[in-house]
Amino acid sequence: MSEGLRLETDADILRRRNYELTILNAIAQALNSSIDLDQALHAALAQVAELLDLRTGWIWLLHEDTGESYLAAAQNLPPALADSPRRMEGTCYCLDTYRAGDLEGAANVNVVTCSRLWGLVDGTEGLRYHASIPLYAHEKQLGVLNVASADWRGLSPEDLRLLHTVGDMLSIAIERVRLFARSVQLGAAEERNRLAREIHDTLAQGLSAIALHLETADALLETEANLEKVREAVHRALALTRASLEEARRSVLDLRAAPLEGRSLTEALAELAKDWEASSEWQVEYEVVGGHRPLPLRVEVGLYRIAQEALTNIAQHADARRVTLSLVMTPAQVRLRVEDDGRGFDPPQVPTGRYGLIGLNERAKLLGGTLELESSPGVGTRVEVSVPLGGAEVKG
Repeated sequence: MSEGLRLETDADILRRRNYELTILNAIAQALNSSIDLDQALHAALAQVAELLDLRTGWIWLLHEDTGESYLAAAQNLPPALADSPRRMEGTCYCLDTYRAGDLEGAANVNVVTCSRLWGLVDGTEGLRYHASIPLYAHEKQLGVLNVASADWRGLSPEDLRLLHTVGDMLSIAIERVRLFARSVQLGAAEERNRLAREIHDTLAQGLSAIALHLETADALLETEANLEKVREAVHRALALTRASLEEARRSVLDLRAAPLEGRSLTEALAELAKDWEASSEWQVEYEVVGGHRPLPLRVEVGLYRIAQEALTNIAQHADARRVTLSLVMTPAQVRLRVEDDGRGFDPPQVPTGRYGLIGLNERAKLLGGTLELESSPGVGTRVEVSVPLGGAEVKG
């Protein structure tokens, strides 16, 4: 080999390494720029696809509490998967292999067949194979990163090593975000305990003062003192009672437990559907897709309140026999649908403020979402709320 050719090869290697370092730096910045896991995963997934010129990718994570898998991020899924969330539900070949501990490293993209596309012809965009990169925190299983291309090809040893590095970076970022979330929850619990102690002290002082004034009034009555003095002591006790009651109400409103009471949204909605079916003449059908995916607490609480309000509206106005409560969660959004077969109505003819529509719209907007309403007299009503999540699917 001539010296000139050797130098040229060294230059090519140097350029490739510089390019890889640039991409890895971009991925690191994406992962470190946000404590929102959805945003970080989607940004990193886009960079991985660019790195290896693989248009499609997705990330499975295992739920911390239940160990169930859920789709955490996706980029350019083929229509057969993007338009059918149920196909991205549950287990598959690569997840089963990963759980069994047999998924070692990044498999070659022309070796692993995607079991979710078996038997499909239309809507796959030619996609059949993907590389699977396991994600671990020490020996703890976190999930799987899949990258794919319709133009299947083998990945070079350098590509595989790079994917291992990306997998390690993703794993560290996932564990960091989860640790941060746990620290926030711990801090919130400590703050609630501190406020509870302060409230207890405040109310205790108020009750002590009330007791003192009532004891004074009682003593005055025993001595047959002037009734005006007795009345003055009683009035002071009443004023303190009202002030303490107002303080207690304000404190309870500020610190009351979340309506989910430690349950996930899917669990809380299932219980809600069961309660309504037991207390009414309805048949309530509850459907859920992507139910293992965790959501921000404010989104869970907001959607639960929307479901409660929609069911209350049905009870008050619809005269329904059958109700469907549906929840679909994807990396891009969460959709809540409440549908009944009741008397329905003509939406343009509804007086302002009726049917609780104002409250439903306001709750949806507070979550950054939208509300759709469909109804016709004699047909029934459908209310659907869509809330975008932090990591909407990237379109290339």
